[in-house]
Parts: sequence; structure tokens; C-alpha cells
Amino acid sequence: MQDALALLIRQLRGAYSGELAAGHAYRGHWRSVRDAAERERIRSIEGEEWHHRKLVGELLAQVGAKPSRVREAIFFVIGKTIAALCHVGGRFVPMYGAGKLERHNIVEYEDAAQYAARCGHDEMIECLLTMAETEWEHEQYFRERVGGHPLLRVFRLWDPPPPKETIRAKKRAA
Repeated sequence: MQDALALLIRQLRGAYSGELAAGHAYRGHWRSVRDAAERERIRSIEGEEWHHRKLVGELLAQVGAKPSRVREAIFFVIGKTIAALCHVGGRFVPMYGAGKLERHNIVEYEDAAQYAARCGHDEMIECLLTMAETEWEHEQYFRERVGGHPLLRVFRLWDPPPPKETIRAKKRAA
């Protein structure tokens, strides 16, 4: 049980700092996009990432843990750097990078939910799985944006996530 708690805290700290990077990166991303509908959707995704950060911060506090100052500093710089690069990377690179990261984030929240269950924090599971589902939606959006792009001959498209319904199915099976 103690190992699961340590894993949960590590996962939450990673997610908390990751959401910091994502929030800053998406701010730069939507500001670099010309298409109004894309701009608004990415701006909305930014807001969802900041909301996730708030929720993850509350979950960390619930288990008596704090964010990692070192990770916070590193991910702040990463987010700001990505934000700046969105203005010079063309359209494909930011969309591709965002989709690939969102694919990872789905699993990050699913794993956190499993760790929460293992250490007796069942009250966290719903929140974590809802965030995984939101990340799934983000991944789908960015996958659609890069689909068919000629650069996919050079950059391999990441593996698609399983259907969204499987996020909760895994929880029921655990």
C-alpha cells in the first residue's frame, strides 16, 4: 500500500508539472494559429489543462504531498520554450507534438487512477478518469489536425489510443 501511495504521489507530481508546461505551450500554440476555429479549440484546451492542474494540485494536497519545485521549474521552461517555438514551427509540428503528448497523458491519468485504487484513495478515481477522458478528446482533436499531412511520411503517427469507453472499463476490471 505504501508503494502504491509513493507511485500515486510521483504520478500526480508529474501530471501537475506537465499541466504547467501544457498550459504555457497551448497559450503559445493558439496564439500562433490563424484559423479562428482551431484557435478557439486550442484556447479551450489550454483552459482544460489549467483546470486539470488545479484538480491535480488538490489531489496532491489530499495525500499530504506538494509539487516538486525542481520539476516545476523545468516544466515552466519547457512550456514557455514550446510556446515560443509554435510561432516558428509551422502548423504541423505543434499539432503533431501536442497530439503525441496528449496520447501519453491519457495513460498517465489511467495509471494514477490505478495507483489511487491500490492505496485506498477510491475517491480520486472518478476525477482521474475524467481527466483521462478529456486528454483522450484532446488527442483525437490533434490526430485529426495532422491526419493526411505529407510530413507523416517522415514523422510516424503515434499509435491511437483504445476507444474512450475502455478508460472506465479498465477501472471496472481492476
